[in-house]
Amino acid sequence: MALKGDRVEHLTDISYFKSDAVAERGIMLVHGTGGSGAAMDDSAALVRDAAAYEDEPAGLLLNDVVNIDLTRQQYNAHKDEVQLGGKVTLLRHGTVVTDQISGTPVIGSGAHFALDGTLTCGNEQAGSAKVGRWLSTLDADGFAKVEINIV
Repeated sequence: MALKGDRVEHLTDISYFKSDAVAERGIMLVHGTGGSGAAMDDSAALVRDAAAYEDEPAGLLLNDVVNIDLTRQQYNAHKDEVQLGGKVTLLRHGTVVTDQISGTPVIGSGAHFALDGTLTCGNEQAGSAKVGRWLSTLDADGFAKVEINIV
């Protein structure tokens, strides 16, 4: 599931493509390298999974990225699925309830990202950029509310 419907989107970005791997919504993606990506449909505007803690965060993924044979079936837009290589929606400022968490959140502490894209609690990942702060602790299902604020 990764994200619950309880979310507030103040700022989203739809100008990036994800073509390196499939992904589940709720993970943090970082900026790719290789091009400017200045134009809205510039194919060089890539985001990817983190490879190092020094990577610059681009946003929290709001779609599932799938890799299916489009000659046999179509992706499910009602489930916010995007074909691998397509445009993704990234949350840059807002709140979400996610289960893509490493560790135990403490209300008010900083949220950082791990190399697998999950959000971590406090500065557990040396060098990882702060991407927000925790607004709740884990519930019975393993979800917590986090405010994302990538400046």
